[in-house]
Parts: sequence; C-alpha cells; structure tokens
Amino acid sequence: MDVLNELVDDLKLLGDKTRLSMLSLLKEREWCVCEFVELFDISQPAISQHLRKLKSKGLVKEQKRGQWVHYSLNIKDKPHIQAILEYTPDSKEILARLNKVSGTVCCD
Repeated sequence: MDVLNELVDDLKLLGDKTRLSMLSLLKEREWCVCEFVELFDISQPAISQHLRKLKSKGLVKEQKRGQWVHYSLNIKDKPHIQAILEYTPDSKEILARLNKVSGTVCCD
C-alpha cells in the first residue's frame, strides 16, 4: 500500500470521536475494555468494534489478562498519529467531558 493510502486509512479511523478519545486516553496508560464501556456508555460489542479497527491498523496492541483484554498505544512507527495526539486533550479533560470522575478499574 502506498504512503498516501495508509495515511488516509489512519486518518479515517481518527475521524471518529470515540476512537480518537480512546487513543487520547491511551497516551497516559493502558485501558481495559470494561473501563471503556463504562466511560463511553456504549455496549461492549461497540467498544470492541472500535478497538478491533484500531488494532487492525496497528494503532493499539492488546494483552489478555484473565477474561479481560487491556489495550495500549502502539504508534512508535506512526509519527503522523503521534503528532495528532499531541493536540488531543489529556485524560482529565476527556473524563470531565464524559462527566466521569476517573477511569474506574473494574476488571482487576
């Protein structure tokens, strides 16, 4: 795939507010699927679909712990994504916009 097509595909993924918010949250720490379900108030299958898309482009990596899957950022080879995430809000601001106090760990 040529570079322009890859950039277009990556930017399309970031065009979704939920996915962009997820990536922004992942800048600071890894998150579990159950935490994202609680934060975004959408179904677990919908969260998993967003994460599947991000994983398919290599933007996140997953680690299974028990029955839960934890996700972390994987953008070392994607400077264009790194540059965009420099301008996204930090987790405190995102959580405030979602009317959440903090990311509750629900799966440990």
